[in-house]
Amino acid sequence: MNGLGTSHPHDSTEDSMIRLDRVSKRYPDGTVAVHELSLDVAKGELVVLVGPSGCGKTTTMKMVNRLVEPTGGRIFVDGAEVTHSDPVKLRRGIGYVIQNVGLFPHRSIEENVAVVPELSGWPKARRRQRARELLELVGLEPGIYAGRYPHELSGGQRQRVGVARALAVDPPVLLMDEPFSAVDPVVRSQLQDEFLRLQDDVRKTILFVTHDIEEAVRLGDRIAVFAQGGKLEQFDSPAAILGAPATPFVADFVGFDRGLKRLSVTPVTEAVLEHPPVVREDDSVVAAQAAMGDSRWAVVLNGDGGLAGWIGQDMTARDSAVRDHARRMEAWVALDNSLKVAFAEMLQWNAGWIAVLDDDDRYLGVLTPSTLHAALRRSVEADNKAIDPSQVDLITVSDL
Repeated sequence: MNGLGTSHPHDSTEDSMIRLDRVSKRYPDGTVAVHELSLDVAKGELVVLVGPSGCGKTTTMKMVNRLVEPTGGRIFVDGAEVTHSDPVKLRRGIGYVIQNVGLFPHRSIEENVAVVPELSGWPKARRRQRARELLELVGLEPGIYAGRYPHELSGGQRQRVGVARALAVDPPVLLMDEPFSAVDPVVRSQLQDEFLRLQDDVRKTILFVTHDIEEAVRLGDRIAVFAQGGKLEQFDSPAAILGAPATPFVADFVGFDRGLKRLSVTPVTEAVLEHPPVVREDDSVVAAQAAMGDSRWAVVLNGDGGLAGWIGQDMTARDSAVRDHARRMEAWVALDNSLKVAFAEMLQWNAGWIAVLDDDDRYLGVLTPSTLHAALRRSVEADNKAIDPSQVDLITVSDL
């Protein structure tokens, strides 16, 4: 669902769950926080608002649930204009997650998650059941965490409780204001992984505010890049923003290393794989060497087509089997993992190639530094020319 290419319909306002129509926010002293902003978020889509501090992204999000009142334009949620709604009722129907969570310190975790159902008049048994379902959904075992209090949880665990609480009455829309920025980088990465998994399950319409372009690229189906004064500079897929910044401001904001960032939104596909010689672990050394030909190495597969390791031409015991010589292969990735994950595997294992496996752990081919680079170039060219990556012809040194 993230920058690897999942898309959602957003060409028609009929598909919009959130729609901003020339929305503005001007304060009494004349400061313009947001200027005539028009934006559509499709049902089930995760849109990230990103930009420098003070650019109006949080103000924009808060206008959706009327924590901040717009001074111009119209805002619609699921077809209803929010300025015509009771603000308290509106907010109870929209999940809201903030940076520091805001849990009630003297209430148990279960009671914190059940706050909105309680305010909505749900009976106690139903509230308890819903809270426990949600704790399990966000990876917190109810039998362990339901009776604890916020001070007994880590920052990452409290953030998970905040997400669970926002989902309590199954709202169609979630607003998330820098929810993972208060934790350390390792926990933040884990929370992002969990959040992507959760969104795959619940498919909420989400406005997500961050100042971190890498987080935006990793999480967003689309990204809205804001400049000062709430001016929308570009609204597009992560790949398009990294590959073809619409303005100098966007290019500067995403950074000179946007090519490296693009690794995280470009998937490994079968089209970019190389296919070195393959032998089976039951093969004899003689047969394996014949199959390898002039190649210095080969991939070893087990009987199910899974990765069993690799061998080199240096095998000398010709009357033995391949399994006696196979070397363990640590560097591998799953098909559709990002090129960033593949590159990290190469660096971690100091590997000149890594195996690529399908969902059933069957071997598909290998990725090398040269094919990884070609895949990245092909992705950029495809976006620039608005064509499928398979249609891109690359000129390499060997072609000259």
